[in-house]
Amino acid sequence: MLPAWSEPFAEGSRAALGRRRPFGTMDRTEAYGGVDGSGVTVAIVDSGVEVDHPAVRGRVVESVRVEFHGDEPVVVPGDGADVVGHGTAAAGIIHAIAPGADLVSVRILGPDLRGKGLAFLAALDWAIDRGASVVNLSLSSKSEALFADFHALADRAYFANTLLVSAANNVPGPSYPSLFAAVVSVAAHDLRDPSVWFYNPHPPVEFGANGLDVDVAWRGGGRITATGNSFAAPHIAGIAALIRARHPGISPFETKAILAATANEPS
Repeated sequence: MLPAWSEPFAEGSRAALGRRRPFGTMDRTEAYGGVDGSGVTVAIVDSGVEVDHPAVRGRVVESVRVEFHGDEPVVVPGDGADVVGHGTAAAGIIHAIAPGADLVSVRILGPDLRGKGLAFLAALDWAIDRGASVVNLSLSSKSEALFADFHALADRAYFANTLLVSAANNVPGPSYPSLFAAVVSVAAHDLRDPSVWFYNPHPPVEFGANGLDVDVAWRGGGRITATGNSFAAPHIAGIAALIRARHPGISPFETKAILAATANEPS
């Protein structure tokens, strides 16, 4: 069963993704051929990344975590561990697509795969200041109280030339920052093919990528098969890293335009 927000990308619904492409379909070789992501830093805000996992091959250049000093979230050095496996899964997907990219782990989730909204905001703020070119967010917040804060950070990332790639929530209902226009929002499609992604011209979720029965890295050096929007987002984050490596200095909206121009035609 597909997670929520995936309906536009499912068989039988994809015809509605058809659109007139003003510039045609861009050749993927032109978009990101000949690069491996070198020179690009991808931050992964999640449950941590297991730095010695074979799936990331030593590409994690920094690990931090958010902890609370009283009510204040503070970013401190991490231990290179993943308390769940979820962040390692995202990192492994990104590394498989963009093996030359530097990975930065920002841990905000606990062993129950839950975290506080204020920790999420602090992690985003830190990743933007760190100069990450791409930030993978295989998580989201339902907090209406923090809506304005997430919106402000999404805009700050946009103007700081940091591309936020966010999974839509796996259950129905609004969540942030995936529903903001400055963010590349991603849900799963129903094809088991990592080379296929679709662009949705109708809001709110823009891209559908591989997220069904995905073979992913997991905690303890292992691997599992998993389904979810969480695993679709890093496919797009990895391609975005390649695009940004091929075209240094490209803006977030230009990156998103290339992602749309290289998307598969609906069938």
